[in-house]
Amino acid sequence: MLRSVLLYTALVLGANAAFAGEVDWDAVKEGGLAKLVPSEDAPALPDTTFTDPNGNTHSLADYEGKVILVNFWATWCYPCREEMPSLDALQTELGGEDFQVVTIATGRNPPEKIDKFFTETGVENLPVLLDPKQKLARDMGVVGLPVSVLIDREGKEIARLVGDANWSSDAATEVIRQVIAP
Repeated sequence: MLRSVLLYTALVLGANAAFAGEVDWDAVKEGGLAKLVPSEDAPALPDTTFTDPNGNTHSLADYEGKVILVNFWATWCYPCREEMPSLDALQTELGGEDFQVVTIATGRNPPEKIDKFFTETGVENLPVLLDPKQKLARDMGVVGLPVSVLIDREGKEIARLVGDANWSSDAATEVIRQVIAP
């Protein structure tokens, strides 16, 4: 218990505006996001487009100025099913002008199966975006699912997590708060 209190205190202090700009990656890992790996010399984000169920075209550049957590997932992916409610909770808690969870179904994921998936998992606040030919996923080096990529306001990848995570945990919300801080 004491360890958790100390860790949470360290994360909160790291989110303080006086300390903004630096993420305490060790505290994040200790807090339960051991698979979140800071990105060093990540390539520029691709300008690859993806769509929504209505056929509208989107790109990651649409989110410039916001911190985004891009999550690649699929309806057939069991770890995605486990993770998606926590992504929805993260969006509910922190989503807005400064932050957005961007969920992109990659591969064959018919909209009706996505709707069923969201209903079964209780997801209400996440976008339905599609990468049916896996072009964006390939361009971003995604080789398994789920994969989450944390991108700063300038459109630079700052961390990546391969596999599922509890994105509504204290560690996850605090790392997002640290990245959002001016």
